[in-house]
Amino acid sequence: MIGISKLYCGTVEPSDALRYGRKAKDLPSHLLQFSEDKKPVVVWNCTKACNLKCVHCYAHADGRCADDEMSFEDGQALIDDLAAFGSPVILFSGGEPLCRKDMPDLAEYAVSKGMRAVISTNGTLITDDVAQRLKAIGLSYVGVSLDGLRETNDRFRGVSGAFDKALEGIRVCKRAGIKVGLRYTITKHNVQDLNGVFDLLEQEDIPRVCFYHLVYTGRGASVDDLSYEETRRVVDCIIDRTADLHARGLPKEILTVDNHCDGPYLYMRLLKEGREEDAVRVMELLKMNGGNSSGNGIGCVSWDGSVHPDQFMRNHTFGNVREKPFSEIWTDSSNQFLTQLKNKPAHVTGKCKACRFLNVCGGNFRARGEAGGELWGVDPACYLTDEEISNA
Repeated sequence: MIGISKLYCGTVEPSDALRYGRKAKDLPSHLLQFSEDKKPVVVWNCTKACNLKCVHCYAHADGRCADDEMSFEDGQALIDDLAAFGSPVILFSGGEPLCRKDMPDLAEYAVSKGMRAVISTNGTLITDDVAQRLKAIGLSYVGVSLDGLRETNDRFRGVSGAFDKALEGIRVCKRAGIKVGLRYTITKHNVQDLNGVFDLLEQEDIPRVCFYHLVYTGRGASVDDLSYEETRRVVDCIIDRTADLHARGLPKEILTVDNHCDGPYLYMRLLKEGREEDAVRVMELLKMNGGNSSGNGIGCVSWDGSVHPDQFMRNHTFGNVREKPFSEIWTDSSNQFLTQLKNKPAHVTGKCKACRFLNVCGGNFRARGEAGGELWGVDPACYLTDEEISNA
């Protein structure tokens, strides 16, 4: 996760994170990416059920609950363990988490245990009553997935009217006083709507958006990604539009997710613009961030209790929380792959080994490396040139 507004517009300084000791339990949400202890944010895919049919769904979600989904009591046990372990955030995802009727009760339980609870939703099931319930339990954030404007989004989501229902869900959250933002996965088939999504942010006064790079897993494996040049143009556009909003006194929290090349790319852009002091500040924050955090600062629990490095690497399972607490699974040093993930730079191969940005990228996404044919090989979505990564 790369905070474009934090880094390029200078809304966060290294001292902001240092003031809290860089401990996950103490850091405000907008500074969590700079934690030092990397207590994991845990994504719980609490159901496989979904009311939409997204073409890029990493979880292969469908219209029904899985037979082996965790019970309410299983969820409480998971939350008890995560809270004691020090995980700062539980992110309820799916499928569509609101297809699970007891999800608000589970989120309320997490908040009662001192955790921050957030949901990743398609937004179409958020009514006034749902929003009031989510507000009452103290939900920290609602991330609503929109993958383009009306026609594009509905094509991606496989259901006509999904865009309008999601947009109404966002408006309902705002009326209820819940922090809400967009989640937009960029592909070759929706990149043309990028500027329109920024316009929507301004028109609807939406405070936050996360732009996700495509990960080639689940149904996303059959979706066309951007070329390197297209990706660079997209990142430049995101930076430019973010800076424009900031300059006009309309600051938004803008982040890119799932491609840690974006940090070095932004750093080099600052140098080209003659902003050396800002570049130094950004590099310090990028080092705090540490790059990809799968298997370390982020983990995933599936609807059946299986523990994965992140929500994309569902083909790698470390154990099951129904049989052993997450905290014990996560700290089991006998699991070779999990131990390797906690020190990725020591295991990546190819040009990553000699890259001057390895300590701020962390070797990027192993799910994409594996999709490219080699688990520890170069992430095929790395768009930095040999000249840019050279130490020369």
